[in-house]
Amino acid sequence: MLVIVAPGQGAQTPGFLSAWLEDPAFAARIGWLSAVSGLDLAHYGTEADGDTIRDTKIAQPLLVAAALATAQQLGPQPAAAVAGHSVGEFGAAVAAGVLSPEQAMVLVRERGQAMADAAAVTPTGMTASLGGDRDEVLAAIEAHGLTPANDNGPGQIVAAGTLEKLAAFAENPPKGARLRPLAVAGAFHSPHMAPAVEHVAALAGSVDVDDARIPFITNSDGTLLTDGAVVLDRIVGQIARPVRWDLCLDAMAELGVTGFLELPPAGTLTGIAKRFFRDRGMTVETFALNGPEQLDEAREFCERHAALAEVVPA
Repeated sequence: MLVIVAPGQGAQTPGFLSAWLEDPAFAARIGWLSAVSGLDLAHYGTEADGDTIRDTKIAQPLLVAAALATAQQLGPQPAAAVAGHSVGEFGAAVAAGVLSPEQAMVLVRERGQAMADAAAVTPTGMTASLGGDRDEVLAAIEAHGLTPANDNGPGQIVAAGTLEKLAAFAENPPKGARLRPLAVAGAFHSPHMAPAVEHVAALAGSVDVDDARIPFITNSDGTLLTDGAVVLDRIVGQIARPVRWDLCLDAMAELGVTGFLELPPAGTLTGIAKRFFRDRGMTVETFALNGPEQLDEAREFCERHAALAEVVPA
């Protein structure tokens, strides 16, 4: 049982598209997605430095374009489900057949700009809490008036809110937890992003979608969706709602996943998945696809983990 996933903001690293862009077909695809997004994605994926591609307006279209172009290189695969972390949901929605690549790029361009604008209203940020007792961490986040914006599974919860509240949280961390401020300029997936939801929702109302050919696991609660309109509605609302990646992993476990493939820039979600499935006592093979030299091996991996049973979405 194969699941294909797309990473979210923070996974990008300088030059991560360099090897891919040596292929003329891939370069042409990135050129087209650059035209759609109004950004020079080839430049940002090869020559731009870390600070530049950390900018929300750049990071989000760059990550989605990378997922779309590399998935095209990989070719159609027998996945039982697809999922994306945060902005990665746009790449997953295209893989599922809900959105076209062009629709996804326009929406993510507007999402990135709107989230950056919302973040500029009040000084906000995000802090990862690593380790500690889950209930105690969540209680501490709530006690400081913060939002558990990313619940990523075993030992990794990200708090979002004002810099003042995050500073107070840092002064009194949950027992046994290590806190690490994230290099993001905003409290993503929290109520601070409400203006961005309004903007993207207004645009999404004019987008024609198709029902999913491959079940889509939503960040909101890990449900498997096939109704295209519902998928798009969840993706838009997710801008201001916590990412429940832990529930996405639960859904994969319930499916009986045996193969977990992460699209570029891969590694973050693969690492989380390894810990999660190991803790569950499950044997799940993972594949972090990061370079074109891995494509043949990735295709063989997908075929080996082809869906073993019919999936009936909720």
